[in-house]
Amino acid sequence: MSVAICPGSFDPVTYGHIDIIKRASKIFDKVIVAVLVNVAKNPWFTIEERKNLLNKSVGDIPNIEIAGFDGLLVDFAARYKADVIVKGLRAVSDFEYEFQMALTNSKLNSEIETVFLTTSAENMYLSSSIVKQVGLLGGDISPFVPECVQDEILLRIRQRRN
Repeated sequence: MSVAICPGSFDPVTYGHIDIIKRASKIFDKVIVAVLVNVAKNPWFTIEERKNLLNKSVGDIPNIEIAGFDGLLVDFAARYKADVIVKGLRAVSDFEYEFQMALTNSKLNSEIETVFLTTSAENMYLSSSIVKQVGLLGGDISPFVPECVQDEILLRIRQRRN
């Protein structure tokens, strides 16, 4: 059975993330969506909140499992007996960073491959940061995230303003 890890901050999950996760679920027998603690970012949502939003967004896909982690991705992948790390790419700038990470992960554990999926054209510009910025500025974020995620973002924005 092929097991893939689809890692990310998912703060919050967007339609771009969902696209990559759904496409990976068609390629691999099992996909672990790995919600990471990224020390370089200041998240709006806790790991548990992000896992919950992912569950609401993709939890109906039978071969998807959602888990949180911190530490090295290759250690997490080995724990789940994953063969592959799936990364989504929006642009050349993503590739440069992700290629470096793939080489590093390969050096740490040569048994785990990295596969890149290019995002769908309609999601090329989309990032969690952009969604939060548009929401903070009062813009309509409904084209970027599922309704359950939109509700949580808007609630978080109201909380930040109070």
